[in-house]
Amino acid sequence: MAKRTFHEGAGPSQRQLRVGELVRRALSDVLMRGDIHDPDLANTSVTVGEVRMSPDLKHATAFVMPLGGGDVQSVIKALARNKGELRRAVTKSMTLKFSPDLRFRPDVSFDQMDETRRLLDSEEVRRDLGGEED
Repeated sequence: MAKRTFHEGAGPSQRQLRVGELVRRALSDVLMRGDIHDPDLANTSVTVGEVRMSPDLKHATAFVMPLGGGDVQSVIKALARNKGELRRAVTKSMTLKFSPDLRFRPDVSFDQMDETRRLLDSEEVRRDLGGEED
């Protein structure tokens, strides 16, 4: 019989990653086509950066950002209001045993990339990477 143990630092399984990517693509397609009829989402392009799945694949956390960095909180509230409709649209394009419950969070990876670029462009880091000595 297979051992079913979960280690805290293990990270997501291949199945979680694969299903998360499928949900991300389906959610992006639904938002791009404008299938959701909400005035707050009508004129807003939303980028879905990543979707993380729970180990049982029943919960999906989507990290979203409005294109151009608009009001993130209003977009997240609009998505949360329409999560039932989004869930049906995403499930229709996939074949899963359970339809995952969608949760929306702001995507901060763009801010982290900007901070990393700023750090790499600093003079101390360029000096250390260039091999120059004082």
